[in-house]
Amino acid sequence: MYQKLAIAALTLFSLQAAYAADQKWSYAGDTGPEHWAHLSPDNALCKEGKNQSPIDIVESAAVKSDLPALKFDYKPMSLVIQNKEFTMNVSAEEAGSLTVGDDAYKLMHFHTHVPSDEAVNGKRTDMAVHLSHKSAAGQSLGLTVFLTVAADGNNPVLETLAKALPAKPGDPEKHDEIKIDLNQLLPKDLNYFSYDGSLTWPPCTEGVKWIILKEPVTISKEQFAKFQEVYPNTARPLQPVGDRKVLSSN
Repeated sequence: MYQKLAIAALTLFSLQAAYAADQKWSYAGDTGPEHWAHLSPDNALCKEGKNQSPIDIVESAAVKSDLPALKFDYKPMSLVIQNKEFTMNVSAEEAGSLTVGDDAYKLMHFHTHVPSDEAVNGKRTDMAVHLSHKSAAGQSLGLTVFLTVAADGNNPVLETLAKALPAKPGDPEKHDEIKIDLNQLLPKDLNYFSYDGSLTWPPCTEGVKWIILKEPVTISKEQFAKFQEVYPNTARPLQPVGDRKVLSSN
């Protein structure tokens, strides 16, 4: 049973990319979130799942726990960026890993949402980055970094991505001459929320461990405007928390 679950978890984020390419889904209209489950039998969890993402994290209801510290081992990498119509996606298999307790998770890729998928106390931030990781045992882990517009905001990673973002959907574009360091995308305070959830778009596969960094990173108005222009609304409606517990590191 455990082996089957591990194999299923191993393919979560690769399934996410595959379905994004094969299915004509969107965030509005006849192929929007309320219709995802009807676009393919494989999307049944988008409607029937009990552990779906994103959710609204209510701080007063989160359970304070002795969660392990996050240990980032991110390394500078060459930029491989793609406009996938519904989001910007960056390949990151050479960018290092994140260790949570005794478990190491290799970073696979990351993408953006405008506004943030997750909410805290009913409020979404201007934007968010989802960083998708995978452990050797097959566990998928999603890390959320919230982004907010500020007058003095100027994130070097987002600045590079905004300049390199292809105007139209297409194949990945590799830029060996452009390096990005994802450590510059992380906030100083690494306290976080954690809960069990799912992919936030079709096929909505469950079994994803989510870590939501509490402190947002600031970006400039110009940086945000670039992403908002290309991706004006790429957030799934909030899903019921149900009987799940949201844990808090402080």
